[in-house]
Amino acid sequence: MLSRRPLLIALAGLLAFATAPAVSGSRLPKGLDADRDGSVDLAEAKNAAAALFDRLDRDHEGTLDAKELHVRLKKDEIAGADPDKDATLTKDEFLTLVERRFKAADVDSDGTLNAAELHSKAGRALLKLLQ
Repeated sequence: MLSRRPLLIALAGLLAFATAPAVSGSRLPKGLDADRDGSVDLAEAKNAAAALFDRLDRDHEGTLDAKELHVRLKKDEIAGADPDKDATLTKDEFLTLVERRFKAADVDSDGTLNAAELHSKAGRALLKLLQ
């Protein structure tokens, strides 16, 4: 009589492999990888940030304050990204912060962020800003 154990182990391994998530673009946040190439470039990040800014700017003043940015940035982070010290961020100031966080996450300096870079501490800081 043949043992079923090797067959069960092989099937378990195959099942684990088949259900494991892919490392490439599938772990990128939805909507961020617009061209679906498995990475996020600065233009994609800025486009997502500009669209988010417009959604958050409900009073249409062209700025975001601490209340509008409440879960994305702490007050000290807003102050650090606010060169005119008016306690708000314009779209340009917000996009500058996005670019700064993008570059911090781009550890290999190739101009794109892969899933691993986006899941690093710097990448998570960028993603928090873009939620």
